[in-house]
Amino acid sequence: MLDVNGFGFDPPFDAELLRHRRRPAPVTLDVTTPNVARMYDYYLSGKDNYAADRAAAEEVIARFPLTREIARANRAFLGRAVRFLAAEAGIGQFIDLGAGLPTQDNVHQVAQRANPDARVVYVDCDPVVLVHARAILARDGQTEAIPGDVRVPAEILGDCDLHALLDLSRPVALLLVAVLHFIPDEEGPHAAVKTLMEALVPGSYLVVSHVEYRPELVEAAGVYKRANAPVVLRTPEEIGTFFEGLTLVEPGLVNVRSWRPDLQVLDRRFDPDVPFYGGVAIKS
Repeated sequence: MLDVNGFGFDPPFDAELLRHRRRPAPVTLDVTTPNVARMYDYYLSGKDNYAADRAAAEEVIARFPLTREIARANRAFLGRAVRFLAAEAGIGQFIDLGAGLPTQDNVHQVAQRANPDARVVYVDCDPVVLVHARAILARDGQTEAIPGDVRVPAEILGDCDLHALLDLSRPVALLLVAVLHFIPDEEGPHAAVKTLMEALVPGSYLVVSHVEYRPELVEAAGVYKRANAPVVLRTPEEIGTFFEGLTLVEPGLVNVRSWRPDLQVLDRRFDPDVPFYGGVAIKS
């Protein structure tokens, strides 16, 4: 029996049961306020966005033309990190917090190519994201999408569907990719990360990517004040504090383009110095 912050669960690993008890996600669709997940989808040339999202995203791009490249570089970092964890680190369980709208090479697809038995729980506080995720995951018994907000970690850790799929007595990779820069310090992002990692056993991993503070980004970041979440620019040193108590794996906390790049990344001709930092760390 596992006790996580007062919640006791004995993971049944019953994928069939999980499929039958998936909860519907109530949807309140606001198409007038720019949505950060839909703006990110637009940067990646997706189709799950509306006029307000596109207008805000284009304003960000006008103020910082590398924005699309930032999104692509971050997405590529996520893929490389998951591939490393599944293929080299032997991780078969993933929690993707703030998962965003599905796109190509989602976490479960990358992980299951390396380890067909890999299990993934997607977590997001946006009901529209959950609807999209559940639509593509309906027939995948090794993957689930649940509602949850990183700022309320106890609710995530106490979710029955998460425990139906994952065994938290075994190592888990916790993914916070392009998420923490949407949480101001006063909303407790460091405490939330600490709570989540304390619930995971040694041998678990934390993956973080985060936009970097640069003066030339301040104006573009200001556009997000009109969206459903603001952007908080942090220095690499400030981003590094999310890994306190953990051991960074090589090459440490670096520009996302420099984290274990493959030949495809090295051959790209655009500026590799995108203002985005990422790292992977292990709990010992």
